[in-house]
Amino acid sequence: MTGYAELSALTNFSFLEGGSHPHELVAAAQALGHRAIAITDRNSLAGIARAHDACKQSGFKLVVGCRLEFRDGREVLAYPTDRFAYGRLCELLTLGRRRAPKGECHLDYADLVAHGEGMIVVALSDVRYQMSDVRNESPLTSDICHLTSLKTDFPRRAYLALCHRYHGDDRRWIKQSQELADRIGLPTVAINDVRYHAPERRMLADAIACIRHGCTIDAAGYRLQKNAERHLKAEEEMRRLFKGFEAAVDRSVEIAARCPYSMDELRYEYPTEVIGPNETAQQTLARLTWEGAAWRYPGGIPADVRKQLDHELALIGELDYAPYFLTVHDIVRFAKEQKILCQGRGSAANSAVCYCLGVTSIDPAEGNSLFERFISAARNEKPDIDVDFEHERREEVLQYVYRKYGRDRAGLAATVIRYRSRAAIRDVGKAMGLSADATQSLSKTIWGWSNEKLMESQIREAGLDPADSRLAMTLALAYQLMGFPRHLSQHVGGMVISRGPLSSLVPIENAAMEERTVIQWDKDDLESLGLMKVDVLALGMLTCIRKAFDFIEAQGGARPTLASIPLDDEPTYDMLCRADTVGVFQVESRAQMSMLPRLKPRKLYDLTIEVAIVRPGPIQGDMVHPYLRRREGKEKQDYQGRPELEKILSKTMGVPLFQEQAMRIAIDCAGFSADKADGLRRSMATFRHNGDVDKYRDDFMQGMAKNGYDPDFAARCFKQIEGFGNYGFPESHAASFALLAYISAWLKCHHPAIFAAALLNSQPMGFYAPAQIVRDAMEHGVEVRPVDVNLSDWDCTLEPIHPETKLALRLGFRQAKGLKEDDIRRMIA
Repeated sequence: MTGYAELSALTNFSFLEGGSHPHELVAAAQALGHRAIAITDRNSLAGIARAHDACKQSGFKLVVGCRLEFRDGREVLAYPTDRFAYGRLCELLTLGRRRAPKGECHLDYADLVAHGEGMIVVALSDVRYQMSDVRNESPLTSDICHLTSLKTDFPRRAYLALCHRYHGDDRRWIKQSQELADRIGLPTVAINDVRYHAPERRMLADAIACIRHGCTIDAAGYRLQKNAERHLKAEEEMRRLFKGFEAAVDRSVEIAARCPYSMDELRYEYPTEVIGPNETAQQTLARLTWEGAAWRYPGGIPADVRKQLDHELALIGELDYAPYFLTVHDIVRFAKEQKILCQGRGSAANSAVCYCLGVTSIDPAEGNSLFERFISAARNEKPDIDVDFEHERREEVLQYVYRKYGRDRAGLAATVIRYRSRAAIRDVGKAMGLSADATQSLSKTIWGWSNEKLMESQIREAGLDPADSRLAMTLALAYQLMGFPRHLSQHVGGMVISRGPLSSLVPIENAAMEERTVIQWDKDDLESLGLMKVDVLALGMLTCIRKAFDFIEAQGGARPTLASIPLDDEPTYDMLCRADTVGVFQVESRAQMSMLPRLKPRKLYDLTIEVAIVRPGPIQGDMVHPYLRRREGKEKQDYQGRPELEKILSKTMGVPLFQEQAMRIAIDCAGFSADKADGLRRSMATFRHNGDVDKYRDDFMQGMAKNGYDPDFAARCFKQIEGFGNYGFPESHAASFALLAYISAWLKCHHPAIFAAALLNSQPMGFYAPAQIVRDAMEHGVEVRPVDVNLSDWDCTLEPIHPETKLALRLGFRQAKGLKEDDIRRMIA
């Protein structure tokens, strides 16, 4: 086979080493006429999902690979030829990562041999022998032993890499390497050992190397590459470099052809432990759902709920998502058995099925059934269920999942920590030798998480000269670095669980936190490869509410539940309309407090609007004031004379406030296909990372114009979509948060002393310091008693006020600075 395929390309997921994104390497290889490209990140498959996504979109061939570095310093490239070999590669990387601290991988050659069935391996040793060593058959060096072992352990699957490094005597090295390979019987293959897609990235690669080594560019010396040649090259250039060794160039295509494995072959299956004996997953889900429905509706299941349950169960069965719902149900069941308060949210969580399973406490009969907004047979989108648990006890739930399924079948999803403006300027500035004062001054001019470039006026305000050449180069490199992965961290709670070994789907590694293990892919990678996660999240207000329920029960009252508190309590809504919300979940900020008297919530859906409206999405899209004017009757609702728009926006007065509405407008009004709408949704979700929402602007505006919509309205809709990329709220999440906001308000209204004690005992959380919570409780008529060495516990407690039934709040030792809980508990004992 003739042609060329680059078989050694590191992406920026070889953290602080690669100088290009996976999609940049794929696009450049395709433009150069390569037959394929192999992504070979160092001891990692973290970038392979992004490369697969890019290749799938462009129709280019991806060779899945990895650069394995052993503890003795040797390196090989490994390429799985089928799904089983890929699984063994994942297991190999898991082995090396699990035996090492976070960020490291400890592998030996014997590990590769044990897991290497079905893999093609390419030795990366730089052979620099004198000709006499080869011709006179001197004693075998360690390199020769290594290559001989490869040939023996990987028959007809081992190669030696030839690489032209522009060191001046490359022809001699390549010739010697070829002669040694011929002597041993190893075929050779040409590579360029790529670090970036184009030569202009060399300076960024140098800056990254300085960041990795903790040195400045002036002191880097031999830690930097000697030239800018570690980029992708065309076939003609590779043949010029390897003139006389053209067979090694052709062999790159031969190896690529021997590696037909595609990431599309991954088949993800949910665990079977959650399925009842002699039942299918769908039968188990249906049984549990109807049992739950009988519990939720003791007076009989309403006809509309029964119809909705039938519809949802049929759709779940059609899409084969029953195991997912059963897994979520099992986790929630464990939490309830341990008396850990939890509440589900998300597009699928706000469904009749999840209400009957006890995953959520929002009754779909209240009109908030949002099930089909995201789960659709036509779009085949994955269900989305986040479950919030008490923040003090969430770890118990995570460890239950690890215990039940084992470390090889469960792991937290990763979060890719990326460079933003401040971090990029700080790290590049340090690498370029700028003073700490200079980088700090520049960082201070950047607002929040902005990825905007600095204007000349901002640089001058920082006391620096924008014409300074080193400063200009520093900023140019920092802008290139923005969006680059910095390292892998753990997702806040996204658990991936599999029927078979998860470690054969994706490598698993140790997290920084003890007893935590993390897979190498983040939520976007999981989504693109069809893997599903269950979000096991922590929420401080649930801790507070559970402690308040404990207090109510301890005082002799009936223990409330999230579903038993009446949702039509007038005094509670009166309090909310007065913006008397210190400590109340989601509506305690100054911005929310100023909105409450204007919105005047009188029902739960009003609170859903309240939770969602004070967000950058609606604010930047200029949707807040039109909504308020229409709510007050000062402005007419305008659906542009379109029934499809009225169907989408009627619940929000003709104004798009939620992410789901923006998505429906894109599909129904702008004519987006399901695939394009999904791409828009993903770009919204990752706007802070990639900033690629803008690429959909023209299609959106043209689609709206083609369907006869006013250009100003279309522009406002797209402006809101951009705002959602910064921070917007789906309706499904807002509805769940609105319930918790209402319950916390109800507790504050009817049990102020209990609410204050529970809030203080759940710190740190929320907007307000303990002193502010205490002062607010006193303003609501609560008698607050000071810390007393004879009467106080570590936590705040409640004391009866005789002869009345009111309660006084006794402050606990936790409110005194400088005291340790263990010491106080020993003193109390």
